[in-house]
Amino acid sequence: MKPNIRPMLAADRPALMEILRNTSEFTPQEVTVAEEVIDSYLYNPDNYTIFVAEVDKSVAGYICYGHTPLTEGTWDIYWLAVAPGKRGQGMGGALTAFAEERIGESGGRLIIIETSSKPAYEKTRHFYLNRGYEIICRIPDFYAPNDDKIILQKTLGAETEPF
Repeated sequence: MKPNIRPMLAADRPALMEILRNTSEFTPQEVTVAEEVIDSYLYNPDNYTIFVAEVDKSVAGYICYGHTPLTEGTWDIYWLAVAPGKRGQGMGGALTAFAEERIGESGGRLIIIETSSKPAYEKTRHFYLNRGYEIICRIPDFYAPNDDKIILQKTLGAETEPF
């Protein structure tokens, strides 16, 4: 089922926090940071952009992104989460495509995503690789010993072949 994608409302916060807490890949510290970003958006939407995917009037996932300060046309996708029961139904792909379109309409030319090298994030990395993102950098032991930072990018308007 195709989700309805709309701007996040304050009333969506409890559902998003439940999704984050029930996403096994996220540590409690990561959930806390995601919560801080959500609260920042609710109090000052100029810092981040958050859209939710809704199915049958229920929040199924969200994406958070923003323009990278001091750049011309570079944007970051900070968070993408889909309710565990809604994974594999196209929610993440719909949210990502939506964000890419909006970023392009806003003059974006380059999207950056940072993620972990932990095995729990393997599906996440493949998700982005299958959508035309490429790994451009790996910083060893960035988050912790044996937990590298993986940086992916996608140039908008350029045709790229997924791995």
